[in-house]
Formats: sequence, structure tokens, C-alpha cells
Amino acid sequence: MTTQDGLARLFYGVGLALMIGWILVIGRTIFLPIFMSIIVAYVVLGLAELIGRVPGFEGIPASLRYAFAIVVSLGLMALIVWLIVQNATQVSTLVPVYQDQLLALVQRGAVAVGLDDEPSWQSLRRDLVGHMNLHRVVLGSVVSVASIIGTFAVILIYAAFILSEQKSFSNKIARLSDQPAKVTQIRELIRDVNRRIGTYLVIKSLINIALGVASYVIMLVHGIEFAGFWAILIGLLNYIPYFGGIVGVALPSFLVLLEHGEIWPVIVFILIMSIPQVALGNFIEPRLMGNSLNVSPFVILVSLAVWTSLWGIVGAILAVPIMAILVIILSEIDATRPIAVLLSKDGSLN
Repeated sequence: MTTQDGLARLFYGVGLALMIGWILVIGRTIFLPIFMSIIVAYVVLGLAELIGRVPGFEGIPASLRYAFAIVVSLGLMALIVWLIVQNATQVSTLVPVYQDQLLALVQRGAVAVGLDDEPSWQSLRRDLVGHMNLHRVVLGSVVSVASIIGTFAVILIYAAFILSEQKSFSNKIARLSDQPAKVTQIRELIRDVNRRIGTYLVIKSLINIALGVASYVIMLVHGIEFAGFWAILIGLLNYIPYFGGIVGVALPSFLVLLEHGEIWPVIVFILIMSIPQVALGNFIEPRLMGNSLNVSPFVILVSLAVWTSLWGIVGAILAVPIMAILVIILSEIDATRPIAVLLSKDGSLN
């Protein structure tokens, strides 16, 4: 291959990447429910398989395990939607209280640093803080609840069709090629993707549930309002690597700051909330995950930035599974195998 051919391939590759990115952005409302429904299907199938591995449950028919997994998944999703709707409505009624607490906290900070008597501070507080309309922001979030419910409904419909076509999928693969070796390779590729992504999503979901429960107990003891809502949010944000746990702890910590107006109760609360985060994230999760996802941490960080810019919070949640699937697929193609080696965690693709 000549240098000119290499430059041409690089040019076409960059153009294709930009085109795909543009399509993903403008087609966000279409692609997001599809990707989320695939994630839900993975969780259902992975949970059903996990139930079959539990001692004493090996003899349960697959249909019953799938039915139980579907009921559990639907129940959790319904709980999430219900908590969002309930708490969004209640928060809208308490917005004036939160705004007054925020203004009082800012006032105390101004007095502490000696800015309260300065005309510039009075003007700044009046123009920026005093006119802050949190109520309008919350009302906008409440309005978006209808779209959230609609999106969940679409995701469930897509996931139901994906699960219903699971049995016929094997026959489709068998008819993709007349070469048995090629069909075997495709099946092994799909099996590897399903095993790694399914293991990651199920274990990650169970860990996030445990984290949500632990966080709920801690916030309940501290008297945090809407502890159930914050616990659900912490569990969901923990899907986002590196930053999700930090944001999850920061949000209820802000309420502690508003309530007490002092820094030490906030520090104590953050330290206590960090205990389950550290225990689950640094000790339990690595032991359970093993090498299910062979992706470089730097690649995960870049993928997180790219997918967050494309699809926002949902993109951040999907960044790790998408990159893991990409690495597995690239490793099965001879021409792209070197790229998979560079994207992998330790260079091993086994």
C-alpha cells in the first residue's frame, strides 16, 4: 500500500467518522430509545442467566427465569418513573424554601468576607441571585416528566420486540452465509459480546442497587428530604465511570449545606456517603467484574467525553458498553485488530 493510498484511507475514515457523528446527533431521539432498549434486553437476559447459576435454581425452566427477570426489570423501571414524577411535583412546591435558604447562605458568606456593605455586592446579589427563578427551572423539569414517561414506554416496547425475536435470531445468523466457518465466527463474536456486556450490565446494576440502598439509609438517618429520589439518582449516575459517583454525592450534600449553613456537617456527610462508594467501587466491583470489559481507562475517559457531547447523560451511561462492543468487534477483523489492541486495557484480546 502506497503513502497516497494510506492518506486516502485516512481521509475517508475521518469523513466517515464525522458523518456517523452527525447522524447520531440529529437522530438522537430515534437512536437513544433503541440503544436503551438493547441495554434493557441485556439486563433481562443476564439476570435470567444469573438466576440459573444460583444454587437450587438450576432446574427452573428458562421461560420462568425470563418471566421473573422481566417482572423485576419492569418493576424497577416503574419505580424509577414513579419516584421521578412524585418528587418532581413535591420539589416544585418547596422551591421557594430552597431559594430562601440559598439566599441566606450567600448572605452569610458575604458577611463573613466583608462584602455585605459594598454597593457592588448589593447590586450583584440583586441582579444575579435575587432574580434567580428556580421555580421556572423546576417547572420545566416537571413538564419534561411527560417526555420521560413516553421515552420509557418506547424503550419497553422496543425491548419486548427484541426479547420476542431472540429465538429466531439464531436462525437468522445461520442464513447470513453459506460458509459454516463464517457462521461459526459470527456466532462466537455475538456470544462474546453478549457474555461480556451482559456480565458487566447485570453486575453493575446489582452494585448500583446496593449503592442506592446504602445511600438511602444514610440520607434517611441524616433527614435528607426526598431520600428515595436521591438514592435512585445516585444509582443511575454510578453507571457513569469516574464522575458519576462524585456528582451523585455532591447533589444531596448541597441540601445538607443549605439546611445547616456550615461546612463541617457537609464534610461529615460526604465522608459517610463515600464509604459505600469506595467499598463497592474499589473492592467489590473489581472482584465481581474480573476482566469482563477489556478497555483502557484512558479510552473510557475519551469515550465518556465523546458520547456525553453527543447524547448527554444517557450517552455517558452508554459510553462504556458501546466502547467494549467496539473493541470486541475490531478484534475479530484482521485489518482492525491493531486498533483493538491499542484500545484494550493491557494489549491482550483473549
